[in-house]
Order: sequence, then C-alpha cells, then structure tokens
Amino acid sequence: MPLVQSKYKPPFYLKNGHLATVVPSAFRRVSDVEYIRERITTADGDFLDLDWSTQSSEKLIIISHGLEGSANRPYVKGMTKYFYRYGWDTLAWNCRSCSGEINSKARFYHHGDSEDLARVVEHAIGKSDYSTVVLVGFSMGGSMTLKYLGEMSDHIMPQVRGGAVFSVPVDLGSSVAELARRSNNFYRRRFLKKLEKKIKLKAVKYPDEVQYTGFDNIRYFPDFDNMYTAPLHGFKDAEDFYNKASAKQYMYNVKRPTLLVNAWNDPFLPEACYPQKQCEKHNYLYFESPEYGGHVGFTLKGSEFNYMEHRALQFFNENID
Repeated sequence: MPLVQSKYKPPFYLKNGHLATVVPSAFRRVSDVEYIRERITTADGDFLDLDWSTQSSEKLIIISHGLEGSANRPYVKGMTKYFYRYGWDTLAWNCRSCSGEINSKARFYHHGDSEDLARVVEHAIGKSDYSTVVLVGFSMGGSMTLKYLGEMSDHIMPQVRGGAVFSVPVDLGSSVAELARRSNNFYRRRFLKKLEKKIKLKAVKYPDEVQYTGFDNIRYFPDFDNMYTAPLHGFKDAEDFYNKASAKQYMYNVKRPTLLVNAWNDPFLPEACYPQKQCEKHNYLYFESPEYGGHVGFTLKGSEFNYMEHRALQFFNENID
C-alpha cells in the first residue's frame, strides 16, 4: 500500500483511449449547476475568478481544471454537482485568462502554478468557517494540486484534509513528448489553437513582453513553452520549465491522504506518469491505475455521473476523519 486495485469498468464502446477521452469531452452535458462568481486579486495585482455553489456546509471541495479548461467544463461541473448533492460546498476556480476574460498581466498560467491555487485556498478558508477542505484536480489542475500539497506539506492549513487528482502528467516533459506523437496531433493542435487566441490578445495589450509574430512556426509544445511559457513565468527555457513545474518533484512530500488516478490507456501519459514503485510504500499518496478511462474520461454506463466523481467522494469518506 498505498497501491489501489481499481474497480472502474468502462462501457464496452469506450475501451479505446481516444474514444474514452473525446466522447465525454465533446458530448457530456451536466445540467442544474448554478455558480455565484467572485473575483479576487492576486499578490501581483492580477485577478482570479472563483465560481461557488454553496449551501452553508462545513465541508468544501476546491476544484482545479485542466489546460485551457474552466469551471464550465463538464468534468468540473460533474464534480461540483456530485459533491453538492452530498452536502458539500463547492468552489471551482478559473486559472488566469480562463474565465471568459483575459487576465491583467502579460503572464497567464502553467502546470506548476501552485501559487495561485494557494491564494484560492487561503481565501476560501479565510472567508468561511470550513472544518474540512479537500482539493480535486484534473490533468494540469491535478499537477498544480499535487505540487501545492507537496510544497505545503509541513505548513498546510489544518482544514486541508486531502486531495484527489485524475489524469495527471506528473512527469511533464515525458507527457509533452507523448503529445508530439502523430496519434496525438488532434489534441496538440487543439490546445495550441486555443492558446494562440490568447497570445494574440496579449500581444496587443503587452507588445513589449508578448509578440505574436512567429506563432506560425509553433508546431509542438516545446516551441510554445520556449517562446512564451518560460520567459513569461521566470523559467530559463522549456526544459527548465518541465523540470521545475513537474508534480513528481513535489508530490512525494505530501502528508495528507491523496489519491492519484491515471488510466493506462490515457493517450497523454507515457510510462513515466505511472509511479507505482514510488507510491507502493508511501504513507499518504495512493496510486490507482485502471486499465481504461482515457484522459479525464472515466464514463460510467447509464449514469449521470462518472467514476471520478464517485471515486473522489469515496476516497475522502474512507481516508479523512
């Protein structure tokens, strides 16, 4: 322990990793989720938009979305709806520039951006008298969550009781290399197209710091990260960013029960993102590796909710006091 034997079983038509990833992303709809938005400021004078669903609970779940996602993605709304149904307050926060309005600085966000997550956690605990706070993250949001829990292991607020993360590229550099494969062209191009729109806007607002010229030469993530992510966020280059932002540098320091679920047929994740040996004797980091599930998929046949939602609540019920 804590290696966990997974009980996830996919619908027969979603055993292919690409289908398991694309179908719920494109076709899942989650109704009856109503947010109340709050805007908070960051230490550097930027803003973060927080989407709350509250019912005066003493328990709060804080949800972090994936790359170019938002609080309105179906996997976030599904987790929100599920936990709210079971009596929890929910807070789905939007990374800089992901809430529908471009942020107020030249920089934006990245996989290792645990400082913004820390700001959200501190604000939420300071705002209400929560006795229990848990963190859930998906893909990039999972990376942020693991990094935060590892960095803060000896100084974490007592209200933060644990975490659950899904489809996480814990070794960022190897995941970037995996996305460079021809079979993953669709995902890579889609991400870069979305990021391009934001770079265009930032180039107009911050011409001295962000240049759009040359974007036609960007084909892979190292191209983008060398040109934008690294210089805008204080890294030497893409390789330095991948090394310093990867969750694997921090996650083995966690001292709160934390569940990591990565499916073996996830098209984004190579072998380096399945830390079985490292977690086998860890006291707090639980690793579950279902055969199926895709990337942030985990559909359950005939259910409004997916496995991630059931599994997160089950884990917290079993592992936090």
